Amino acid sequence: MMAVQENSNKEGLLLEVRNLTKSFGGLIAVNKVDLKISKGMVYSVIGPNGAGKTTLFNLIYGIFPPSSGKIYFQGKDITKRRAYEISHFGIGRSFQGYNLFTNLSVLENVRIAAQSREKYNFNFFSDVTKYRNPLIKAEGILEKIGISDLKDRNPHELSHGDQRLLEIGIVLATDPILLMFDEPTSGLAPEETGKMIALIENIKADYTILLIEHKMMVVMSVSDQIVVLHRGAVIAEGTPHQIRANEKVHEAYLGGYKESDLRG
Repeated sequence: MMAVQENSNKEGLLLEVRNLTKSFGGLIAVNKVDLKISKGMVYSVIGPNGAGKTTLFNLIYGIFPPSSGKIYFQGKDITKRRAYEISHFGIGRSFQGYNLFTNLSVLENVRIAAQSREKYNFNFFSDVTKYRNPLIKAEGILEKIGISDLKDRNPHELSHGDQRLLEIGIVLATDPILLMFDEPTSGLAPEETGKMIALIENIKADYTILLIEHKMMVVMSVSDQIVVLHRGAVIAEGTPHQIRANEKVHEAYLGGYKESDLRG
């Protein structure tokens, strides 16, 4: 494994993206993006469809290599690292689709994720009673996310909202420092969206969160900072109050939303 290149890390700075660019042929999906993510805060990335939000996540998480630019996590250059390495560095990510073992119980899904951080992670499907620590950890996470009563169910038996919660529970079981949530409320009913907001509020004291979200009510409720992408580039960054008042953002994105949608 190649040595991790160090970078000067300012106090409180967790993730830094410098001049990050990704081109697919003639299409520039991410265009010279700079980001600085500080510890203990919730950042939301917003923008119209095709703005480059998920591509940006894929670059940070090692799914795609960037065309140019650098990514630093805790002062370390992770630009060319693969997703499994980045996960072990302390970045956990949920996806727009589900990544669940539908032939295993809810508890087993979280237990396997917890076990991946133990020294015996090479033997996922051994007798679970041999691995008390991951099991206890998984039970605690299910309690935290509010679905402990569903621990013996199969994921396909869960509601759409509870499947989303389970996916976040799996991410939490990998001991992340930075959480990356890609559209966590996509397709959720209002009541389920409320549960997701409550969960984010509950866990944000313990994690730094980077969030892609289309529902402006969610963004304005949970965010400390908002980054706005348009055509792959950052056009604005600021607090929810500053983004609400930014005319350039309204022209590019927020103009289609009613004022009631923007209230946090």
